[in-house]
Amino acid sequence: MHASTESEWHAICNIDEIPTLGARVVQRSGDDDIAVFRTSNNQVFAVVDRCPHKGGPLSSGLVHGHAVTCPLHGWTINLENGQAQAPDEGCVRKVGVRVDGKRVYLNLRLEQDQS
Repeated sequence: MHASTESEWHAICNIDEIPTLGARVVQRSGDDDIAVFRTSNNQVFAVVDRCPHKGGPLSSGLVHGHAVTCPLHGWTINLENGQAQAPDEGCVRKVGVRVDGKRVYLNLRLEQDQS
């Protein structure tokens, strides 16, 4: 890791600490929690842990492919771009994530809403 980017990226866990086809929640005091997802092929995605529909906890949803289905009302959110799948409309904020070896890092500066 380069010193110039050190302040932006925060190590949160090892990839093995995120269940395959599941999520881990990163709680942030005074800010939105982050859901960090691991797909079946070990890709990692991170979004704000709140469905754009009614605020359901995406971290409790079912992960399939590069998407998660909200446990409250069945909205499916694309983890690559944060967009709800049609016919639903809405977007969840993405969080920068990278994996270095087995360590997972988050860039806690949230990307702009995509909607």
